[in-house]
Amino acid sequence: FVCRARIKGLLGMVHLYNLTLQRSTCITHCVYGNFSGTKGANEIVVARGSSLELLRPNETGKIIHVLDVDVFGIIRVLMPFRLTGGAKDYVVVGSDSGRITILEYNSVKNIFERVHQETFGRSGVRRMVPGQYLGVDPRGRAVMIGASERQKLVYILNRDAQARLTISSPLEAHKAHTIVYSLVGVDVGFENPIFACLEMEYADADDAVLAPGEEHHKMLTYYELDLGLNHVVRKWSDPVDPSSNMLISVPGGADGPGGVLVCAENTITWKHKDHIPRTCPLPRRSGMDASQGLLVVT
Repeated sequence: FVCRARIKGLLGMVHLYNLTLQRSTCITHCVYGNFSGTKGANEIVVARGSSLELLRPNETGKIIHVLDVDVFGIIRVLMPFRLTGGAKDYVVVGSDSGRITILEYNSVKNIFERVHQETFGRSGVRRMVPGQYLGVDPRGRAVMIGASERQKLVYILNRDAQARLTISSPLEAHKAHTIVYSLVGVDVGFENPIFACLEMEYADADDAVLAPGEEHHKMLTYYELDLGLNHVVRKWSDPVDPSSNMLISVPGGADGPGGVLVCAENTITWKHKDHIPRTCPLPRRSGMDASQGLLVVT
């Protein structure tokens, strides 16, 4: 009895981890930036299932391996960001841990250091727990992390007196009975940060009677973070093609018109608040069947 109780107590303190002898070779996510802070450095961070890998091209253009670390979880989304006026990029990771994690590469120790790790939900890949989608303000002032359904959280990023990265408490931008297909940060210069979501409301979908060939409408929605009042508002919404599946942010401010590209079957549409949308067809291969649809997936 004494031995059994002692074993039970020891097992309660044990943390079990799993490492495979042959690591995954499939790249699920890839981002680029200057993560070491070295002037002129161009580096790539890739996610291979449950591991993060830092790559860097050398003088001859060959990609060399710098660092490989296992996160002991499923990496669902990966995005880089840089604070305004900063010299290096951070990595924001969304995983199945129910947390948002910000990593910084330490070139002296050759490791990814965890700067912040905020818990917002239960672990596991769940449709209502954020972690599937991630949008970053191009100026590095805020980040939005969203679930496949309903829940979206916004975190404000800033510096303290010692120039260390700080993160705020989460601001809710939830919308019930809504499925999210894509989420990006919109480049608006130094105005209030805006995040664009490709959504579909399904509250009345079960009761609605659709005509043959008709589909439920998808909406392009802007969520604005008011930095003065410290809350998130639903700023603008506009219907898009039912086959739309992905959003791409367009440079704004002094660098371009801003807005987003809405990728749909056979077309790409530029949309922005208070602007006329512009649509162009996707190029097709010579001799390709006209009835075969084209779709941008990544």
